[in-house]
Amino acid sequence: MFTSNQPECHFSLVLISLLSCTTNQARLTVSPSSSQFFKGDFVSLSCEEDDSSAGWTLRRNTSKGNTTQCGDGWGTSANLSCDISYIVERDSGVYWCESREGPISNMVNLTVTDGSVILQSPVLPVMEGDDVTLLCKTKTTPSNLPAAFFKDGVFIGNESTGHMTIQHVSRSDEGLYKCDISGHGESPSSWITVTGDTLTCLCFCSFQHSQCDDNLMTVFALF
Repeated sequence: MFTSNQPECHFSLVLISLLSCTTNQARLTVSPSSSQFFKGDFVSLSCEEDDSSAGWTLRRNTSKGNTTQCGDGWGTSANLSCDISYIVERDSGVYWCESREGPISNMVNLTVTDGSVILQSPVLPVMEGDDVTLLCKTKTTPSNLPAAFFKDGVFIGNESTGHMTIQHVSRSDEGLYKCDISGHGESPSSWITVTGDTLTCLCFCSFQHSQCDDNLMTVFALF
């Protein structure tokens, strides 16, 4: 069961460990930078790395509970990128970069909806003290309509143009966010993570294939 201060996860049980980053750690980026997408959007995911010899592969775990890599029934692989030309709801899931040596990049949870409203929020963890802008967006034109915003199910404000900026975020701003546009509907929820000054990265461990660094700091069990 999840409490209000835990991220939603609808996939098979995984362990996520915070550990000290290594020199060949990859960084997964998403373009456009969002954790939510409309069905039919174009999405490009890239494994950015310092050591090109590491041989990074983009993998994902969807609601079906199976792990597959880019090109294995989804996406088109090009160098260190993977393009999804027409993303659909079954593409919702957790994405990460993995090398032949085993280390894993940060993980990104993407949500695809067939609805008419999404919340564009930071894909990667944000630093304490930074300003964070949320955009409540409709699939139709105009997209910048008045919107109501919610954190952990609690109303936090209305914005006339669909943009909400949270200034100088702190750990208390971490949580599940969603938005609602009257007459159009409600977005899915997305978890926003706020980090401190310590440089950390995420390591993905499955029960069958655990290669996390020994120098782990915290382990979370997600159901």
